[in-house]
Amino acid sequence: MCGFAGFYCSQGFPHHAESLLEAMALRIAHRGPDDSGCWVDEKAGIGLAHRRLSIIDLSKAGSQPMHCCTGRYVLIFNGEIYNHRELRSMLDGIGKAPAWRGHTDTETLLACFSEWGIDKTLNSVVGMFALALWDRKENVLSLARDRMGEKPLYWGWQAGTLLFGSELKALSVHPAFRDEIDPDALGLLLRSNCIPSPWTIYKGIKKLEPGHCVSFPLVGGKSPEDIEPYPYWCIGNVIRNGLLHPFTGSDAEAVDAVENVLSLSISGQMLADVPVGAFLSGGIDSSVVVALMQASSQRPVRTFSIGFEEKGFNEAQHALAVARHLGTDHTELYVRSNDALDVIPSLPEVYCEPFADSSQIPSILVSRLASQHVTVALSGDGGDELFGGYKHYSFVPTLYGRLEKIPYGLRKVAADVLSMLPSFSKVKTLEDLMYAKDQEEFYTTFTSAWKQYEEVVVNASDRLQPGKATYLRGVEGCFVSWMMAQDTRNYLSNDILEKMDRSAMANSLETRMPLLDHRVLELAWTLPLKMKIRDGKGKWVLRELLYRYVPQELVDRPKQGFSIPLAEWLRTSLREWAEACLEEERLKREGFFDVNKVRKDWAEHLSGRRNNVSRLWSVLMFQAWLEEYKM
Repeated sequence: MCGFAGFYCSQGFPHHAESLLEAMALRIAHRGPDDSGCWVDEKAGIGLAHRRLSIIDLSKAGSQPMHCCTGRYVLIFNGEIYNHRELRSMLDGIGKAPAWRGHTDTETLLACFSEWGIDKTLNSVVGMFALALWDRKENVLSLARDRMGEKPLYWGWQAGTLLFGSELKALSVHPAFRDEIDPDALGLLLRSNCIPSPWTIYKGIKKLEPGHCVSFPLVGGKSPEDIEPYPYWCIGNVIRNGLLHPFTGSDAEAVDAVENVLSLSISGQMLADVPVGAFLSGGIDSSVVVALMQASSQRPVRTFSIGFEEKGFNEAQHALAVARHLGTDHTELYVRSNDALDVIPSLPEVYCEPFADSSQIPSILVSRLASQHVTVALSGDGGDELFGGYKHYSFVPTLYGRLEKIPYGLRKVAADVLSMLPSFSKVKTLEDLMYAKDQEEFYTTFTSAWKQYEEVVVNASDRLQPGKATYLRGVEGCFVSWMMAQDTRNYLSNDILEKMDRSAMANSLETRMPLLDHRVLELAWTLPLKMKIRDGKGKWVLRELLYRYVPQELVDRPKQGFSIPLAEWLRTSLREWAEACLEEERLKREGFFDVNKVRKDWAEHLSGRRNNVSRLWSVLMFQAWLEEYKM
């Protein structure tokens, strides 16, 4: 786990390129506190910088930028390749391995690129990564990101210079960087509480989408600014193939299959030359991961959880019960509301563009706790999307089915009338849902904080509204599978994975997610829905697997989530801070929002008439970010 940055400039290459690269890398030093390096080819117009968090081979043999043995390729890389030993064996077996200098996965990647090229290598690796590869022979720069987007990669052309790196704050150091805010991207933040790829908060800078690669031939040929990324792997194809070719085995065979593939994933992700542990909430997903880790370990696995004093927001006691049963070396920390509140001023620095999933706060706290004891922590993220864990998979289809029976014109009239009733204000979401024309719009409305964000953000358009899921056309399926596919492609990649990467790396901690191994994904999408949701409960197959290791009564309880009492805090502890962010004259002066709409939401929330925390938190996080980076 590391961080990197770089630039390409064909004209006016900076004479102080090395010091500029060092400054860019210094802005992301938290991603790699153990080592740093930079490399410049002034003639080619390219510079690369790297910060290293040493995980595998702690010696200088793992330093980057790294050159292949022939000198053709130079690589900067962030992530982990879990099957790199197998890849080395394959190269050894065909007599194509170099004289290995160390045992890092970075060196393995370079050897694979040298022998197999870009696409075959990317499709052969099992892991998480973002990378930049410079081909000195062909003068081609390639940027690539892992299949699900566990590792971030930003890029864009500004003033004739290609900038790229692990975080926006590294790019912003370069003098060519332009910090013009994109109002459409701000609108996406208000709709989704994050800015999904390929957009960023800045015009001209993009996120490379998961499973994509972009290669720039920087001498001759097509203008490099016109080149677009291409997918080397597509989750849409995995979903479609899985639904078209479903698993046909028995219930027991399905549980066996999941156990086998997940055990394979976990065994690869436990490899490291530094201490490894796991987050444990006491829920199904993290408990399955920890149970399989402990089953394959000779010593107690280090596990970590945090608890809150507020009733209804604490799962630490459940995590402790699971830890005791499995025999892990468990560490828990109970945090007070002030501990969580103290994190808020650091959020704009941790998330270098506005990000508004409030579970970012406990994620930072548990990462901070784990980083005091281990350098790597495994997580159970992905189980809800792949195995049907979210509550809305059960009640949204029922609600939509009932509304669908009412003619749209009548529904619209009823919603117009209900919107004028004061007693209806607390169920505003239902009013919005009644306007939905089809199930896709119904789902988008249900999952949106501000559905009509173009009415709230000044100069925003609705051109970035979500498109139709064309990869599912002609596939026999149902609304639930469609929702799971959308959550996997959008919420998981753009929200959860960004949250965990920034929360962990702010504490120089590497997180790994065994459920997101592409082999687990491929199996999960073949499983019939009845093996995921049964008797009104999600994650059936994961539950059955967990019961092999943990008594059912320890883990069978309603899903709680990783949440904090933010709605109440905004009315009490955070009220003064929030009021300063949403002050009327400030909003008018900055000119990003419709002041009346934002102030109306704030007044309604303070009065208790409506819980607007999701809508307000996106605005507040933008305001806090704006104060940090623009004022």
